[in-house]
Amino acid sequence: MSPLRHPVLVALTVCAIGSTVSAGNWPQFRGPQGQGVSDETALPSTWSASSNVAWKTPIAGLGHSSPIVWGNHVFLTTAIEGEPLPGAKAPVHLLDPAKPAEPFVHPDSLGADRKHTYKVIALALDTGAVRWERVAYEGAVYDGRHKRSSYASPTPVTDGSRVYAYFGSEGLFAYDFAGTLLWKVDVGDIKTLGMGTASSPVLYKNLVILQCDEDGGEASFITALDGKTGKTVWKTKRPTSVTWTTPALVPAGSGLELVAAGNEFIIGYDPATGTELWRTKGLESNTVAVPLVGHGLVIASAGYPTKKVIAIRPGGKGDITGTDRIAWTYDKGTSYVPSPILYGDYVYLISDAGLLTCLDAKTGAVKYEGGRPPVPAKFVASPVAFGGNLYITSTDGDTFVVKAGPTHEVLRTNELDEPVFASMAPAQGRLLIRAQGHVYCIKSA
Repeated sequence: MSPLRHPVLVALTVCAIGSTVSAGNWPQFRGPQGQGVSDETALPSTWSASSNVAWKTPIAGLGHSSPIVWGNHVFLTTAIEGEPLPGAKAPVHLLDPAKPAEPFVHPDSLGADRKHTYKVIALALDTGAVRWERVAYEGAVYDGRHKRSSYASPTPVTDGSRVYAYFGSEGLFAYDFAGTLLWKVDVGDIKTLGMGTASSPVLYKNLVILQCDEDGGEASFITALDGKTGKTVWKTKRPTSVTWTTPALVPAGSGLELVAAGNEFIIGYDPATGTELWRTKGLESNTVAVPLVGHGLVIASAGYPTKKVIAIRPGGKGDITGTDRIAWTYDKGTSYVPSPILYGDYVYLISDAGLLTCLDAKTGAVKYEGGRPPVPAKFVASPVAFGGNLYITSTDGDTFVVKAGPTHEVLRTNELDEPVFASMAPAQGRLLIRAQGHVYCIKSA
């Protein structure tokens, strides 16, 4: 079996999104399987701000969402901050719903007092030209965001005929590839402790699935909407406090489970009905990282305030805490923001400072710890992997190429002249890198 892709996972995921995933597309956050791994063999491995840049398109506003690609279409979102709005303010946040007299105000939260414009943008993959630009929402926002985050943090998803863009409390929007708005849905007010929304939508057959966890968890839920109409197909209450993670579709038996990580619980659902299948004790931390899938496991992780990794055998029933469904655990090396990556036989944890830890995916055995980038840096973007290497991009815009395997080795550094907060999108022999002010298309000459 190729170390680049698990054939059963590919087959199930292609079936799950209800469309043929043609070669080279990158249709959602972290790619076709939501895991950050590409099996393309002709992707560029070296670049700079002045070399192997096929095009560079300016994007107004602030967005940490990744580009997605289908055919010759590149989709992304952005948020533009406007003037102050009299009377606009964030809702009251409670860390403990039982203590209403003790509101929580994060010192780094901002933006709730201003007008904002959310846009969905389509570019041409071959030229970078703007195909269309649509204002999805304009006006006051329900909650604040972290000063280093963006109101356009969730990555869109496409099924090849429609693109779905999610902006948290301001709604879910469906467009066709020509830019026509097909429908929009207000999913409700979702409190995020003033940090903003980051969970990206995922597709299962004809369903668009959203994980909507809020503040202390009194109103948390996970829901599926019909992709053609936007109507709610199912909605399940969740016993978890606010998260910023994206759920994962996981092979289990002859089908798929939907696994949603969280502070209090990690829960497996039937993606067709929203019925809870199993749960286990959660990560006991703010949950941002996307669960990893492979080798018959789903691996959830979090990095603040507690560092924890839990590898679970899917297919369980009821409460599986402390049972043999928990394959292994680990308590070092995790990040607050970037997701880890499973590539071949190994899980690579990344810290917010870019230190890598390599674990055996099946057993959790440590292969190396503390693999450092060549220069001190901070990381928000999640790694991608292809061609036998890992690509980790710092907020300075430097991408460090690390050889995959049980020995840490940095092969090279590729530099851009802009900060980067969004995860890279490999597609059709190109790398799409969304920097602070531009989208870069990297392609070998």
